[in-house]
Amino acid sequence: MRRQELLRVRGRSVAWVPPLLLLVAIAVADYHTIGEFRMISWIVLVPAIAASICGVWGTALFAVLSLVTYVVADSAWPHEYRAGSADFVLVALGGILATLACAVRVRDERRALHMGDVTDTVRRTVLRPLPPGWGGLDHAGVYLTADAHARVGGDFYDIQPGPHGTRVLVGDVQGKGLGAVEAAAALLGTFREAAYHEADLATVAERLETRMIRHRGHTVALGRSDGDRFATAVLLAFPDDDREAVDVVLFGHEPPLAVGPGGVRTLAAGPGLPLGFSELEPGPPQPRRWRVAGDETLLLVTDGVTEARDGTGAFYPLADEVARAVADDPDIAGPARLAALVRDGTLRHGGGHLADDTTVFAVRRRAGAEAPEGGRLRS
Repeated sequence: MRRQELLRVRGRSVAWVPPLLLLVAIAVADYHTIGEFRMISWIVLVPAIAASICGVWGTALFAVLSLVTYVVADSAWPHEYRAGSADFVLVALGGILATLACAVRVRDERRALHMGDVTDTVRRTVLRPLPPGWGGLDHAGVYLTADAHARVGGDFYDIQPGPHGTRVLVGDVQGKGLGAVEAAAALLGTFREAAYHEADLATVAERLETRMIRHRGHTVALGRSDGDRFATAVLLAFPDDDREAVDVVLFGHEPPLAVGPGGVRTLAAGPGLPLGFSELEPGPPQPRRWRVAGDETLLLVTDGVTEARDGTGAFYPLADEVARAVADDPDIAGPARLAALVRDGTLRHGGGHLADDTTVFAVRRRAGAEAPEGGRLRS
């Protein structure tokens, strides 16, 4: 959250109000105290408070006001009641240190905001915003990182419309950190091109496998220690010539769930290996075609959902939870409500703690709509 955002009224900063009120309160309290008990020295707190919520010039102004107020208040008393030059030096030094501390704080805030902007840009590049109805699909996605400050990790998803239908990719790169983000970006870049140009879904799968191998070779050539990185993924295709069909390719990933008013079923496919293990099984995994009703939503998740544990160590029962919710309210099968249901259930099951990056992606064909021609021409 940007600095002083909470200290605004009708768009105007009111960060100066707390230190000003404290300044006035100390001066008034000092005026009503008598004898050797003096409160005017407490005015050193004013620039300290300003340093935590105001800008550098505002803090410097309160440092000067505090010093002037101290001099005026202290000189108004008889000689025997004055706080003296020692407290004058304390107030002056406190104001200087508060101003310096404020300058350091503002510099660090600007640096943090800049890094946050960079992270948001990276996230938008890897997980680009998807327009409503993109590729003729209704969709809803939830992306939560295990590190609340990182904002982006190794999970990824995208929708790519094209001349051969609309393709969807959801996956999870092994590991964390920038290396996982790099691998996710490499796979998404390949998916966006291959899914648009290639007519055969198996060829798209092969291109993804080749990209993962090439990316690993590049990291090895750089001397990095993540040359054995892999990724699990699920690849879907919604063909234009059959509105009740979906083709599924699995790369060692949890199969999608078809969620509708009639219940929940698993759309399994061949036991494909994760991306990066082609040497163990030559040839890409083959797609499997499933029939999907118009009111069924395909639910795709990463292992942040399926491996979420409660206090007893039990895994989150995704299919059972979704089935119960749909039985109580069939409208939950819609993409937006379904994604929110799984998100909330995962967080509740794990007590608000995420052990891994978590992605929930729900998608289904938009009723009565075809993939937009404009969407096919854009990557």
